[in-house]
Amino acid sequence: MTIALEKTGAVPAKADTAERAADKAMLRLLPWLLLMYIFAYLDRANLGFAKNAFQASTGISEASYAFGAGIFSIAYASIEIPSNILLRRFGARRWLARIMISWGIVSACMMFVNSATSFYIVRVLLGIAEAGFFPGAVYFMTQWFPDNRRARVMGLFYFGAPLSFVFGGPLSGFLLDADGSWGLHGWQWMFLVEGLLASAVGVVVLFTLADSPAKAKWLTAEESTALSAVIAAEERHKAAHGAHDLLAGLLNWRVLYLGLIYFLIQICVSGVVYYLPAQVGRLLGRNVGFVVGVVTAIPWACAIVACIVVPRIAEMTGQRRIVACATMLACAAGVSLSSALAPVPIAALAALCVAVAGFIAVQPLFWTFPAAYLGGGAAAAGLALVNTIGALAGFVAPNYRLWADVTFGAGAGLYALGLTTVLGAIMIALTAIVLRPNTNPHIRPG
Repeated sequence: MTIALEKTGAVPAKADTAERAADKAMLRLLPWLLLMYIFAYLDRANLGFAKNAFQASTGISEASYAFGAGIFSIAYASIEIPSNILLRRFGARRWLARIMISWGIVSACMMFVNSATSFYIVRVLLGIAEAGFFPGAVYFMTQWFPDNRRARVMGLFYFGAPLSFVFGGPLSGFLLDADGSWGLHGWQWMFLVEGLLASAVGVVVLFTLADSPAKAKWLTAEESTALSAVIAAEERHKAAHGAHDLLAGLLNWRVLYLGLIYFLIQICVSGVVYYLPAQVGRLLGRNVGFVVGVVTAIPWACAIVACIVVPRIAEMTGQRRIVACATMLACAAGVSLSSALAPVPIAALAALCVAVAGFIAVQPLFWTFPAAYLGGGAAAAGLALVNTIGALAGFVAPNYRLWADVTFGAGAGLYALGLTTVLGAIMIALTAIVLRPNTNPHIRPG
């Protein structure tokens, strides 16, 4: 039956061929995208591991640390859209490799920081170097994977964030414990080793990725044609029902609304991540090192499970919006309870597990909304705009949390993060109105 359908050019045969090609793409491309995201997240999160030792060595204050942690995001956001436009111009393979190589080198240069000023300079350069990576990776996936696979693919891609802590946490802790080796502080070893590893991965992916099915030598001609046809059909649908050209991606108010939702998600992410190792260290009554690194990996291991389970539930039920709202509310409860339960370390750690699992698992669901709405040039520009707005949270969150702690007392910053997360859940619920099916049928009703 299958052979007969293929000979007649019937749609089911083409669909089967496209599915087979997409399966191959997941096996060939996702491991490398995942590895890149692991290092992308680790080169951001390792600052949290270095925090105490870094401040003790350089004399940088809490306010300077919060400002330096956040200024990365301002630089990142300022270059994000141009970077993603250039990615579309030069191809994802070259541009993503360029981003990885340059940010790895700059991250390694953190080992030379010795004052607040040099800290700010390196953080700005790191933001410029990394700008465009995440929306570029999302755009790359829209060129390879049809909408019916996107939540699952994004869920697997988001393994990168928790895996960077599951493996990177102990690695960072181990390198911090190497304090004094060859005359270097442990935090210097950490930035040097992890930065150079990121650059090495960038060199490898330059020779590994393919920009589209049409350029993949490991697909048969039939598979390449079938998958390209499915992607092209979705692009035509988005051109008819959603934003498609470059300016539409930048000026569409619905894109700005989605960007604000992502901003609120990232407020919680950055507000937790930059302080998580230090927070776990306080719960354990230990300095940040190998032991704290191992314990810090526990919430991220929970996030890996959530990245498997939550997108799968959303796909099985067809209710991405409802599942995303529930996940955000669970995250809000977890981050707030991690403060309330601080006197009971095990309970506080459990709450952190819920918080981290929540803000990681909701993101692959969130990205299915703009990815389904935006096509063509609008996808490159619009996805970058959404991520740019979200990136600004990286500057706001540390200062917002510090302000709440100073104004209302220790622990208030976590409650503040919980409030903004609840607001994000409400805004996701309202996408049932903002992104109506008749505006873009690709967006499923909640």
